[in-house]
Amino acid sequence: MDKATLTLDGTTYDLDVVVGSEGEVGIDISKLRSTTRAITLDPGYTSTGSCKSAITFIDGEKGILSYRGYPIEQCAEDSSFEEIAYLIIWGELPNAQQLAQFKGQLKEHEAIPAPLVAQFDALPAALHPMAALSSMVVSLTGYYDATDDFDLDVIRLIAKFKALVALGYRRSQGLDFIEPGQADGYVADFVHMMYGKGDAVTEEALNKLLILHVDHEQNCSASTARMVGSSHVNLYATVSAAICALWGPLHGGANQAVIEMLEEIEAGGGDADEYVERAKDKTSGVRLMGFGHRVYKNFDPRARIIKKAADEILDQLDVDDPSLQIAKKLERRALEDPYFVERKLYPNVDFYSGIIYRALGIPVEMFTVMFALGRLPGWIAQTKEWLEDPKTRIHRPRQIYTGATRRDVVPLSER
Repeated sequence: MDKATLTLDGTTYDLDVVVGSEGEVGIDISKLRSTTRAITLDPGYTSTGSCKSAITFIDGEKGILSYRGYPIEQCAEDSSFEEIAYLIIWGELPNAQQLAQFKGQLKEHEAIPAPLVAQFDALPAALHPMAALSSMVVSLTGYYDATDDFDLDVIRLIAKFKALVALGYRRSQGLDFIEPGQADGYVADFVHMMYGKGDAVTEEALNKLLILHVDHEQNCSASTARMVGSSHVNLYATVSAAICALWGPLHGGANQAVIEMLEEIEAGGGDADEYVERAKDKTSGVRLMGFGHRVYKNFDPRARIIKKAADEILDQLDVDDPSLQIAKKLERRALEDPYFVERKLYPNVDFYSGIIYRALGIPVEMFTVMFALGRLPGWIAQTKEWLEDPKTRIHRPRQIYTGATRRDVVPLSER
């Protein structure tokens, strides 16, 4: 095995080098503190591998994303959401019998307890939908905490999650909740619960969106799921914590920021060209939301797929929305402008997903909830993989202490 060397205070230490199946190189520092009394400092963990994982591979330089080795382009084009959820969680694409069994299990457990619906209705009207969703998911603990069957909890949570999301949408529109089980298939039933009817165009678009959001390696919410799950709390509490992590505007809330930007441009007269010029001026404070990505230094592969879906759904639904017309102008201008092209600031998945959600009449504050519906299998898979790792330990990062050195407490009367 190759070694890396570290010299500290005149002493040289050999560190194991770990190479992943796609050629990624890591230096194993798990014994660094015990052998040297030193630790690494890496704010935000941008250069730290927290685990070995066989779930998702990303090459940001080449614009590659794959689930369990399958290119995202093939997953989104040829599969149902149930198939990809099964793949992410259990490691292989299901055969026909396995898929039928999985769908049957989801159908068996899709109903949510009536008291949970009443609990949702009792939440403050001003509560953000992500807070409501997190609250509903952790509340499932009160109904199913007795089980020690992880796979059964997986089925229950996936099955009920679409009803919880649909319940949030229906209540936001002042509509009655529609019970699950009205249509065959996970996405078809979800669409029926949302809109009270089926729609092939909507189903196809949402199926793609959910698949594209299933997992994205060790992002903030996936890492949260692993960290919380490492304490061996139940799956519902783990996912509830991941939902809260996704809620942040720097993570799952990015597609909401895209629509808010479009509305701002519309309110200012609708001049997309003028907004692009302001975004190029570093002193303006204006940012082009939905462009560029922290990981991808090339075109986000998910964006290529969802751009096509966005174009199709806007065509087929014949939506007359000024904000969506502005989005098309922004996209075209940014893709042609040397400033953005040279910096590889291409439209990302958040840009196009926000456009699709807007076209489907989903409220802006519900965008991140839709993201959570797609990401649920990924959170489950990340938690499952961590718990099944024989080297698993509760997460306990170290720190470099920079506070006051030893001092004595002075009596209150002398302070």
